Amino acid sequence: MEMTPIQPVIAIHGGAGTLTRAAIEPAQETAYHAALGDILAEAQQALSDGAAALDVVGLAVQRLEDNPLFNAGLGSVFTRAATHELDAAVMDGATLRAGAVAGVSHIRNPVLAARAVLDQGEHILMAGHGAEALARELGLEMVEPLYFSTAFRREQLRRVQGTTTSVLDHDGGAPLDEDRKFGTVGAVALDAHGNLAAATSTGGMTNKRPGRISDSAMIGTGTYADNRTAAISCTGTGEAFIRIAASHDLCARMAYAGATLDEAAHHIVMERLPDVGGSGGLIAVDAKGNVALPFNTEGMYRGYARVGEALHTAIFAHPGDASSS
Repeated sequence: MEMTPIQPVIAIHGGAGTLTRAAIEPAQETAYHAALGDILAEAQQALSDGAAALDVVGLAVQRLEDNPLFNAGLGSVFTRAATHELDAAVMDGATLRAGAVAGVSHIRNPVLAARAVLDQGEHILMAGHGAEALARELGLEMVEPLYFSTAFRREQLRRVQGTTTSVLDHDGGAPLDEDRKFGTVGAVALDAHGNLAAATSTGGMTNKRPGRISDSAMIGTGTYADNRTAAISCTGTGEAFIRIAASHDLCARMAYAGATLDEAAHHIVMERLPDVGGSGGLIAVDAKGNVALPFNTEGMYRGYARVGEALHTAIFAHPGDASSS
């Protein structure tokens, strides 16, 4: 029996919960589409050239971290103490190896540090000074915390300083709408060898309590990949994703209940998350190359690209749009 060739695919997100249709300026919308498209095109080419899924998701998230439009790396939000604490994770679906860093403030690209933890193989999650010491030992680029700061993020903090409110990403005006804006970036991919991988990175929440760690750094909650089922990167109310072990639950529904990728992803985002007061979305790709991009907010910065086909980017939900392709 002749095997059907695998068509590699990459999907990325820049956070669920967007600026509203009414609030977003045409130039802003264009900038988001352009940023997503450029990153997808580079990742698509890498997959076409035979690159491994693990390398491609790391590349895509690194590019997202370097773009101040998104809340990861450059342009990360401020904590209550006017500091930056960043989290990231990567996972290889072929081996179930994973690496993550949490609460780092001097690593330019936390996703590269997460990959370094994976490659070292000794531990899975490293935090704070220990994670930064490892990054220095391995020669990763280090920066002063000021590198991550932007005027927009500082203004976000200024508006809520003196309160206990933690504001999520993409909020640009008053009144604050913290239930609709979520800041994380992520990528999932299937490569030509049939391997899956996922990567996620975040700057957290504006005015969060220092020391808070997001679901993005936790394997099985905001990030997961298993060649038998799917690769997932989540964005939204981090504590809710942690409580339901969202990304692993999606894979478990496929493995043990026979759910399709679309069925499992829809259940997590549209039923399980709201059950615990959570909002957000996820991106996922399964072992057959199916892609799911569900969200329960007004929008999610997202896109996907299959090798040999035109790429797609989107922000808001469109009438008749399916969550998967």
